[in-house]
Amino acid sequence: MGGIVDRNAYCQFLLVSQTNYTLTYFARHSDSFSHDAATRYLVRDRIRPSTLFAHAAQDLVLSAQGYLVFDDSVLDKNYSRQIEGVCRQYSGNEHRVIRGIGLVSCVYVNPETLRYWVIDYRFYDPDFDGRTKIDHVSDMLNVCIQKCQQGRLDFQAVLMDTWYATTRLMVQIHRSGSLFYCPIRSNRAAREVGGEVKHPYQKVETLDWSVEESDTGKPVHLRGFPQDLDLKLFRVVCSTAD
Repeated sequence: MGGIVDRNAYCQFLLVSQTNYTLTYFARHSDSFSHDAATRYLVRDRIRPSTLFAHAAQDLVLSAQGYLVFDDSVLDKNYSRQIEGVCRQYSGNEHRVIRGIGLVSCVYVNPETLRYWVIDYRFYDPDFDGRTKIDHVSDMLNVCIQKCQQGRLDFQAVLMDTWYATTRLMVQIHRSGSLFYCPIRSNRAAREVGGEVKHPYQKVETLDWSVEESDTGKPVHLRGFPQDLDLKLFRVVCSTAD
């Protein structure tokens, strides 16, 4: 029980453990490490986002058609009152606001090989740093753009869900020269562009669609966007089985 815990041993434990990730559980199922040894390791070790990318870069297969996926998850800590970083936030799995630790992640996807790698992350802890999830995605996007300029990354599009479909992030992605795909809320104000008629802004859900637009998309301008930035909106029609 006098072994020294290192990053490899602890990460292997996290990979194989499916239900319990506590240090007591780690020590109870290890012949080499004590609970105190694991605690001392976590106190001294720091795994930063740059560390994650350095390890992922060893196996990363880049593609000019690659894309970034930004998303977040919440580790349920509803019964915790002492753990640092726990705050009230919406959980997609629970479909409600819970107490938990938020993690915003960036995944690189190579569509040619159908492989993907987690290359960056940020902890959502507004009480500590005052930053929103939108701030974290913006920071990670800037890091990815810098890596592209250095030849360490390559992507042509960004994928994100409705939560991140903000004017700030969409304009940032556009100005970087990349495409983006994301759903927008049905009550988002937009106006049709093209033709001689100046259309007023209206809710996205009330727009009329021609047969051609249903196939190729509808050019629109979202309220609050720069005047020279129009988007192409697509509609996905879902049919229910009888």
